[in-house]
Amino acid sequence: MPTLTSADLNHFRKQLEAERDDLTRQQEASDADRAPVSLDQQSVGRLSRMDAMQVQAMAKAVDDRRRIALLQIDAALKRLETDDFGYCIKCDDAIARKRLDLDPKVAVCVSCAN
Repeated sequence: MPTLTSADLNHFRKQLEAERDDLTRQQEASDADRAPVSLDQQSVGRLSRMDAMQVQAMAKAVDDRRRIALLQIDAALKRLETDDFGYCIKCDDAIARKRLDLDPKVAVCVSCAN
C-alpha cells in the first residue's frame, strides 16, 4: 500500500460511499426532468415545449455524468476490496495522497494522467 493506513482506507471508503449515496439520491430526484416531453400543443405552447425539451436534454447530460461518477466510485470501492486502492492502474506506482484526497475515485497517477 502507498503509505495508506487502515484508517486512511476507511476514510476513503466512507467518503466514496457517501458520494455514491448522494449521487443516487440526486439521480432519483431528477427522474421527472428526464421524462418524455408532451407534444400536445393544446396543453403546452411551442416555447414551453422547447424549454421543457432543453431541461430534459440538460437533465440527461447531468444524469450521464452521474452514471460515470457512480461507475468510478464502484471501481474505486472494488480497488479498496482487492488492496489495489492507491495504486495507478496503468503503471502500478503509488498515487499521491494529495491526489486521492482531492478525488478518491482517481485510478491513475499524475504521470499517467498526462
